[in-house]
Amino acid sequence: MTDMALGQEVVRQKLAAFEELRPEFEQCFRFVQEAHGQKRFVSCSVGDIVYYLHARWICDCKGYLLSVPHSHKIYEGRRGLELLREWQTDSNSANVIAFLQRKLDTLPYAALTRQIEQGRLRHQNDGLERRLLHGRTILLNRGFNLLLALDTLFSLSREELAAEVHAACERYGHLLEQIELQLALLDTPLYSYVPHQVLACLNMTLMNRFGSDVLAQEGNAPGERSWRVLPAKEPLAPPAEHLFPAYQDLTQTGHNNIMHHRFNSPTS
Repeated sequence: MTDMALGQEVVRQKLAAFEELRPEFEQCFRFVQEAHGQKRFVSCSVGDIVYYLHARWICDCKGYLLSVPHSHKIYEGRRGLELLREWQTDSNSANVIAFLQRKLDTLPYAALTRQIEQGRLRHQNDGLERRLLHGRTILLNRGFNLLLALDTLFSLSREELAAEVHAACERYGHLLEQIELQLALLDTPLYSYVPHQVLACLNMTLMNRFGSDVLAQEGNAPGERSWRVLPAKEPLAPPAEHLFPAYQDLTQTGHNNIMHHRFNSPTS
């Protein structure tokens, strides 16, 4: 089989595998978005924390199957599986907490509030202040979700936590032997990086649909998000403009002749 035919076969296998994964990916992607602030959770159980790690792994699998560059650096699905394995073998919660903090605790409230206050003065009635307020609410939701998760982890004894982690891992298919197979699967050709037009087109179509869901939310419509997307004023000004002075004939010997040298006329 030629290299081109082999590549086409891998692409076909990737598409088939993703179609099986697609319904679960859509659920997991929305859950990750909600955990990152699109929704403020009322409670967060150990099962929810395990599902969060599971969801990031599923989103990472989508990136591998559709050969999305740098996707594994965003979702860190492999690391999520390793954390679930550690959690079951030695009840190590510290690394899970560190992962949750790294993903959910980047909250620059002071800097964002400063921008909001400046926006009230400099960008009145252009939507910038409203967008910044919305963004701060998202960050606040993310912080609440993190604290709910930490409160759950800290309120259980070591034995209770281990039992709930095992039950959740069994529910979502992440027992120790299953994790070993899932980690090995990430190193197979099916999950290798094979950039292809069909894969890229499918990924763009899929993520554009999620983007339209975001734009359907109140206040997220294009043209009402901030001053940066307001309609341009016409006529449009040129990107660069320089006015040249009127032309002046400098062919006479008196011009550009600081030393006042005498020049022979070319016609003489």
